Amino acid sequence: MATASTPNLSSYLSERYAAIKEKYPGEGRRKWRLHVAEEFWKLQSEEKERKTLNSTSISTDDADFENDDDPSDCYSSEEIPGFGILIRTDFSNEEAWKNLLSKVKEGEAEFAATVGEDEDESMEDDAALPSGSGSGSNSITDKAPKSDAQMEVENNDGQEEDEEEDEDDGSLPPIFTTVDPPPALQNRLNGISNLTALRLFNDVNIRRAPRPPPGTKRIKPGNRLIDLDGWQEIYEGKRLWLYDAKSNTDGCVRVVSPQSASSPYGTATADSWRARVSHICELQVNIASGAMSIDFGGLDKYDYAERVRNLEEADKTSL
Repeated sequence: MATASTPNLSSYLSERYAAIKEKYPGEGRRKWRLHVAEEFWKLQSEEKERKTLNSTSISTDDADFENDDDPSDCYSSEEIPGFGILIRTDFSNEEAWKNLLSKVKEGEAEFAATVGEDEDESMEDDAALPSGSGSGSNSITDKAPKSDAQMEVENNDGQEEDEEEDEDDGSLPPIFTTVDPPPALQNRLNGISNLTALRLFNDVNIRRAPRPPPGTKRIKPGNRLIDLDGWQEIYEGKRLWLYDAKSNTDGCVRVVSPQSASSPYGTATADSWRARVSHICELQVNIASGAMSIDFGGLDKYDYAERVRNLEEADKTSL
C-alpha cells in the first residue's frame, strides 16, 4: 500500500476527482488534478486542514488520480526512458537549438562511456579474484555429476540468457527525453513559464509550506507557490529543463524546481536557475540518484524575474 508520510492532496482528490473527471471529459489526469487543486485553494483555512486530515493514510496504488492517462505521458511517464525532460520553448533559431541538442547527445555519450569503463574495471577485478574466493562454493555437491534433469534446466537457463542478451544491445537509455513539437503545435510551448511547464508535464500536489525562521512572519498576501494558509503547491514527476530565447545565445537552459527550497523562506515552487548545457547531463543523473540537491547553501540565488512571473500566473488560475 502506497501512502504519503506528510499531509497532501490525496484525500481531497479521493473526494472530488471522480466528479471533476465527469465534469471535464477528455482533459486527462494532470488537468483533472489541477481542477481539484483549484477547488482546494478556494477553501477557507480551517477547511483546508480538515480536507487533508486523513491524507497520510490513503492508499493511492489503484487510484484513478494516479493511474489515469494523460496527453503528456508520452514524454513524462516513468516507462519512457530518460531521467529528465528537455523542453524547447523558443523556436526562433533552429541552428542554435540543434547545436545545443548535439551537445546534450555528446554529454549522454560521454556518460555512457564512463559507465561502460566502470563496468569493465569491475569485471576485471572479479576475474582477478582467486578461484576459491567470493560467494561460490567448492563443496562436493557442486562437483558431483549432474542428472539429466539438472542439465536440461541449465541448458534452458543459458538459452534464456542468450535471448535476453540479444534483446539488450548494451546501450544506456538517454538521460533526457526531448520535447520539440512540430510547427503546428509550437504555439502551445512558445515562451511558456516554468509553472505552465510543470502543469503540463508534472502532477500537482500540495505539502505543508516551509516554516519561516524565528522572527520572520509568513508572507502576506499569501501565494500558493510559497505559502498560502500554511500550504504550498508542488509538482511531482521528472525534472524539467527549459530551452528558451536566452538559450540561443548563452548556451544554457532553465532548471525548474518542482517545489521550493527548504531555505531560505520565501523561495517558491517553479523557481529556476540557468545551467550550462555542458553540465546538465551530470547534474540530472546526480539529482535523479539523490547524490545532489540544489539549494545554493541556503541562499536565494534563483531567477527573480521568473519567480515573479510564476507567482503572478499562480494568482490568476491553475488552468
